[in-house]
Amino acid sequence: MLQSYLPALVFAAVATLIGISFVAAGAMIGPRRTINHKADPYECGLPSDVKKGFRGGVSFYLIAMLFILFDIEVIFLYPIAVQLGAYGTFALIETVVFIALLSVALGYVWRRGALEWT
Repeated sequence: MLQSYLPALVFAAVATLIGISFVAAGAMIGPRRTINHKADPYECGLPSDVKKGFRGGVSFYLIAMLFILFDIEVIFLYPIAVQLGAYGTFALIETVVFIALLSVALGYVWRRGALEWT
């Protein structure tokens, strides 16, 4: 039994050693002085005017969570759609309830203005 795990353990040990050696080499060889210009935020090729104390809005994260929610909905619905005949009427009813609950959630965030980009 242990022999079947041996290649994975060797791979993990070698990967760990390589990672540790790269971090140690970077700490020994790399520059020790800090440059303030390199610590500034940088995005899309343009220097950013955002400073460290900037607090961004929540709308981006809300849209990201909505995307994940509806993406996972598709992941759950695909197997049921492929094998609906094998699951029967119960799966169809549960799928309709699932979609209805997600539709209520979508309606709620839509009315709250979470999908507005302005």
